[in-house]
Amino acid sequence: MKILYAASEALPFAASGGLADVAGSLPAALTKEGAECRVVLPLYGQISEDLKSRMKYVTSFHVPLAWRSQYCGLFEAEAGGIRYYLLDNEYYFKRSGGIYGFFDDAERFAFFSKAILEMLTVVDFAPDILSCNDWQTAMVPVFLNVFYRGVEKLRRVKTVFTIHNIQYQGKYGMEVATDVCGLPDHAIPMVTYDGAVNMMKGAIEQCDMITTVSPTYATEILDSWFGFGLDRMLREKSYKICGILNGIDTKSYNPRTDVEIFKQYDAKTVDGKGENKAGLQRLMGLEEAPDKPLVAMVTRLVGMKGLDLVRYIFDELLDLGMQFVVLGTGDYIYENFFEDMARRHGGTVAFTKGFLPDVARKIYAGADLFLMPSKSEPCGLSQMVALRYGTIPVVRETGGLRDSIVDMGEEGGNGFTFKTYNAHDMLDALRRAAALYEDRKGWQEAVVRALGCDFSWQRSAKEYMAMYRKVMT
Repeated sequence: MKILYAASEALPFAASGGLADVAGSLPAALTKEGAECRVVLPLYGQISEDLKSRMKYVTSFHVPLAWRSQYCGLFEAEAGGIRYYLLDNEYYFKRSGGIYGFFDDAERFAFFSKAILEMLTVVDFAPDILSCNDWQTAMVPVFLNVFYRGVEKLRRVKTVFTIHNIQYQGKYGMEVATDVCGLPDHAIPMVTYDGAVNMMKGAIEQCDMITTVSPTYATEILDSWFGFGLDRMLREKSYKICGILNGIDTKSYNPRTDVEIFKQYDAKTVDGKGENKAGLQRLMGLEEAPDKPLVAMVTRLVGMKGLDLVRYIFDELLDLGMQFVVLGTGDYIYENFFEDMARRHGGTVAFTKGFLPDVARKIYAGADLFLMPSKSEPCGLSQMVALRYGTIPVVRETGGLRDSIVDMGEEGGNGFTFKTYNAHDMLDALRRAAALYEDRKGWQEAVVRALGCDFSWQRSAKEYMAMYRKVMT
């Protein structure tokens, strides 16, 4: 089986969020399961010179996009045993200030989607599956069905579309359908939804299979609370939706070999986790108190992450005798809150603004509890990383959090959960966690059990392969 995995970002080349982790890990896992999987992404100007020096120029071609004919250079690179195609157009992709958020993102990623299909007409790779991700590649199934089904090489290729976060849909004015995408009149309804162009809607309608990044999220998005307006369309297409829980790179996230943490450890040398806690407390200016549970959050500071719940009961949380560490950046209201709490509760609360990967790893290794009270969480990777380092998650039962964390009160429990989006339900889960922390033998057993949890990509890859085979039948 040949798979072309299309994504707007992928490690090690470009990253802004969880999609890059998936695109940088899943293809290798699929290859181990017997597939020939290659990845295609834009050649951004921000890609390091070291990585660019390893790229090989292949060819160039022009991409028809409405009234435009745009240059596209094709480069190849290899990383982790996977071949990557990088599509070059400096006007669209050589920009400072990040990957997304430009005034012409609709045009940039319509170009990328069309260029993927044009590329397939000139390379010696004929995929059975085009696996597309989020709105930035949502036009691939649309363009394929409208413009490229007559190409013999692409006549029988199947398309899979994965929704990583339904909140971001690629919604634009109706002029984008013709002036940017160049769709003929009969195809405009494919991308029309609620009076606007909606690229994700186009993929949902035109692809052969829709996947989400967790089984629970696959059902949640059929509800108006989670569907961000697309729930009506998704209910119509529910027959072709499935959810597969993401994995993590267990080779990278490994406390036994991680050089970024203070002391390497594993389930047999779990005392090393205590040294990481002490090191984290020193780094963050907290009191070195091994008897106090240390709660951590590594997150985007936005409302969807449940931070209003944290604000509401923060004083009560501190009354439990806990320390609190936060790493992240986002909305000013939350940044300001945690900065204020760190000033008022020096030695107990620490806040670092920004995202520093080396500090994040020290937090995963040094914290006792990892808090994720999300309003919505399509998959979530942080809770899996936390478990990998023996840090016990406290989560709300939504999306991938529900699929990966079992409450300690149940058989096989690996964390503490609460159901309703309620601050005091969250506080109750933290109280239960604090009570277990007092039971040193019980806590040690919980940490060892956490270290044994398997969230490797191999598990997920088997499910993806079964889904791809189903699509091809």
